[in-house]
Amino acid sequence: MVSTALRVMGLGRCAAFSTYHRVLNRAVWSSLRASRILLGLLVAAFVPEGPLVVGIDATLERRRGLQIAAAGIYRDPVRSSHSHFVKARALRWVCMMLLVPIPWAGRTWALPFLTARAPSERYNEEHGRRHKAVPRWAQQMIRTLHRWYPARPLVVVGDQDYAAIELLAATRHVATIVTRLRLDARLFAPPPPRQPHDQGRPPGVGRRLPNLAARVDDPATEWATVTVPRWYGEDARAIEIVSGTALWYHGGKPPVPLRWVLIRDPAGRSPRRPCSAPTSRRPRSRSSPGSSCAGSWRSRSTRSATTSASKRSASGRSWPSAASRPPCSACSPS
Repeated sequence: MVSTALRVMGLGRCAAFSTYHRVLNRAVWSSLRASRILLGLLVAAFVPEGPLVVGIDATLERRRGLQIAAAGIYRDPVRSSHSHFVKARALRWVCMMLLVPIPWAGRTWALPFLTARAPSERYNEEHGRRHKAVPRWAQQMIRTLHRWYPARPLVVVGDQDYAAIELLAATRHVATIVTRLRLDARLFAPPPPRQPHDQGRPPGVGRRLPNLAARVDDPATEWATVTVPRWYGEDARAIEIVSGTALWYHGGKPPVPLRWVLIRDPAGRSPRRPCSAPTSRRPRSRSSPGSSCAGSWRSRSTRSATTSASKRSASGRSWPSAASRPPCSACSPS
């Protein structure tokens, strides 16, 4: 990392290059404070106002050697397929990136500003540490970002790994999470209002709603046509969406209010997949602007991951991203 920075600054042939390495080896500095300074520069340059749209993803840094601490065995998302499983020994990092459209580049760039190492469960057990899964790390990073910018609306875009009830419940009041949702997720209506003479514990959810897979195949589903700008590398794409609100609930976990959005491509070039956006606000209409802009958020994140993946393939590194999966639909805040 230091050598690359020196080459970018034109100091690749500096004789005293080891001095720069000693800054990281011996100096006392805070990486979290450095991340906040870096994010402040990015926000001032690219998004001085409006919502902060950030992407979050896990990345694998391939490292060999017995002295590499916290290295684990993970699935290689680039070399693996649905029928072929490839493992890689690497360090796993959870990265948070600011998603900003670059006018002269014609696409959205993912600018990383905060990373956290997420060791494997086996490593934590061997060293007597409490294991934290990737969604737990994501929760801490999202809350940290909210503390840095409490007055700015926060939109976090991630893949299906972050569609966890615990994560959505812990961050629903500070951020809007846009992520994939299972087609067979257990969705419920809000609980009925409690009457004066009702006894017992009030119900947390109402009646069970049809799952999203049934809505996709139901001919009675009413689809609305919207145009999403910059859809997966194109100028604009007319898509069909249907949206609604529900409570996502699983036994033993808190119910999470969310807005689900199903998206389908009339031309048949993109698969139909749902996403979710947890919300505590009043639901909007079926074709609300928030539902259509969710597709833009999701395509923005996937296009950025695709660009980064092409660069990583040339350098021999790989880590999971939305580009390793089929394009999906997105969801919106209510």
